[in-house]
Amino acid sequence: MENLYDRYGRLHDYVRISITDHCSLRCVYCMPEEGLPFFSSDRLLSLDEIVQMVKNFVDLGVNKVRITGGEPLLRKDAADIVRRIHAIPEITDISITTNGLLLKKKAKILKEAGLDRINISLDTLRADKYRNITRGGNIQQVLDGIQAAIRWHFKQIKLNVVLLKGINDDEILDFLHYSYNHNVNVRFIEVMPISNPIDKWQNEYVGLNKIFYLCDNNHIKYHPFDLPGNGPSENYRIDGAAGSFGLIHPISDRFCETCNRLRVTADGYLKACLYWNEEFNIRPAIPHKEEFCRLVHQALNNKPLNHKMGLNDMGKRVNGSSTWRHMSQIGG
Repeated sequence: MENLYDRYGRLHDYVRISITDHCSLRCVYCMPEEGLPFFSSDRLLSLDEIVQMVKNFVDLGVNKVRITGGEPLLRKDAADIVRRIHAIPEITDISITTNGLLLKKKAKILKEAGLDRINISLDTLRADKYRNITRGGNIQQVLDGIQAAIRWHFKQIKLNVVLLKGINDDEILDFLHYSYNHNVNVRFIEVMPISNPIDKWQNEYVGLNKIFYLCDNNHIKYHPFDLPGNGPSENYRIDGAAGSFGLIHPISDRFCETCNRLRVTADGYLKACLYWNEEFNIRPAIPHKEEFCRLVHQALNNKPLNHKMGLNDMGKRVNGSSTWRHMSQIGG
């Protein structure tokens, strides 16, 4: 077994695997209103391909896996994927990112399959606004899914809140209150300019300093909080709270300094950086470990120090091009 380092000395021990690009929602920052042409089933990695791919990554030092989509729970074999990965002794952590709509039905089987942690996308606590942001979603299904996850005692439950100016940034205090009363980690995330026109993105962007501003102005006392996990968030807990809140700022702060993740798309392409277009088709190499390892090293050798999505970098991109994929096609 070896360890995967990129040319900047960052250790990569974590892979995010999208198991489908299909999704039951059309969130405004993730997918165009008309939707996308989803991959046919033969273009998606099979269960056996996913398991063998994880074993290949294990030989390269990876020990943490996140299952993503699209909406991963739309795959009928999602729990089987978790179970088979859990059976690999070297894997120490398995998590999933979901919109939560099917979680009430599937929390138990996912827990029994060996899932450790769950991230649930929830950008508003208001039913009408949820329908607008997701273009048709039912927030009660998500809230029921969160309660099911709490009942089944997953090691960690996180709520992903993408802040959008004039849309949900008036709910920051509501989410902080939710973290006070529920044992979850509410993660405020800056919206990223992926597959969106720059002017539209700039009009929607909210810097996360607003959270501190609102806490201070409302006399909310908080302190830094150490939350185990693989993500880039900086975490805090309000004094006396059951849960915590975190900040993920890919735009305004040093999001990339400690990046330890690789991403595999649902059709089998490896992306070393979320934002840039460069990707490697590793699917044909899954049965051929030497070629698989060569492609992974090639991807890491080309990984940039910074994605340059930052506000000060928007006009400075001189090499390469941003990804053609929408967020739902990458896996977050």
